[in-house]
Amino acid sequence: MASLAVAFSGIGFALRTQSHMRFHAFAALIVCTLGLIVSLKPLEWAIILLVIAIVISAEMINTAVEQAVNLASPSIHPVAKVAKDVAAGAVLFAAAISAIIGLLILGPPLWRLLAG
Repeated sequence: MASLAVAFSGIGFALRTQSHMRFHAFAALIVCTLGLIVSLKPLEWAIILLVIAIVISAEMINTAVEQAVNLASPSIHPVAKVAKDVAAGAVLFAAAISAIIGLLILGPPLWRLLAG
């Protein structure tokens, strides 16, 4: 039970302190709402939920890397910058691919819904 509390504390920290984490959580809520509106199939839900999990996990790992680097290297150091940049790049890559996947899955049914 203690490990569960620690995990929820980490999620809470990321949501409280990271604007990108809040953005990703809000985007996930919007995507899930759209998925309900267009009645996604189970496999489509599985893919959407998987990419949401990947993006949010990447954002939380990025937050952990930033915090650890800030602790280990309070002053600006080129290697610390590389660690932070690579972690941020991982989030960007995951978010970009998830947006493409979201458009491929949600785009056609939304277009049909809007077109009438």
